[in-house]
Amino acid sequence: MLRRATGWGLALAWALWLAPAATAWAQKTELDTVVKEQIRTDAAARASQERVNQLDDETQKLLSEYRKALADTESYNSYADQLTAQVQSQREEIDGIQAKLSEVDRTAREVSPLMQKMLETLARFVELDVPFLVDERAKRVTGLQQMMTRADVTISEKYRRILEAYQVEMDYGRTIEAYEGKLGEGEGARTVQFLRVGRVSLLYQTLDGKETGYWDQQKKGWTIDDEYAHTFKQGIAVAKKLSAPEMLIVPVPAAKDVKS
Repeated sequence: MLRRATGWGLALAWALWLAPAATAWAQKTELDTVVKEQIRTDAAARASQERVNQLDDETQKLLSEYRKALADTESYNSYADQLTAQVQSQREEIDGIQAKLSEVDRTAREVSPLMQKMLETLARFVELDVPFLVDERAKRVTGLQQMMTRADVTISEKYRRILEAYQVEMDYGRTIEAYEGKLGEGEGARTVQFLRVGRVSLLYQTLDGKETGYWDQQKKGWTIDDEYAHTFKQGIAVAKKLSAPEMLIVPVPAAKDVKS
């Protein structure tokens, strides 16, 4: 009996000795479990936070892109409005140009006969006028006549050049000019000096100064008259700007009575 009691005592003592160790082990196991759970929770929280941060970045990026898209849309709409206004303006301008082109075509039909008539009048005028600078003036008229048949010259340019020729002819009536030229035709032609005083008078003098004459518009021929030799020399000096303008005594055709 004593041994059995002793055995139970030893077992009880051993159990009492092991109880704290078991408790400590159990607590340690539970603590490890809690720690691991906390670690997993922290890891999950960090992962969630990172996901939240990533979503926030994406949200900010999308928001920025959305705002930029709104700004671009507003800019494009404004630009589209400007283009619409420009297109409308261009359409109106095109309509105006087409109307002007139609007007130009009509004007061209009306102006062409007028220009032709002006050119015929100019040619006739040069033919009947005092015969100064004959070749130059005839060449100008011929050039204008040839120009009228050219398709590469605009109506406006043709009209401008005809008016320019008229202006040149008008200027002849307000100027005094000296130049050398041929007097006569064929083998009898000779080089002389001419003095043109407006369209009032045209005189000539041989280069040696021994013969002076003038154009008689009524007789349509040249008349020798050395009485104008001094006047001729004075006129030459004025024309060449060697002396101041002064009164010149030149032959003037008599006025004709005009029958009504």
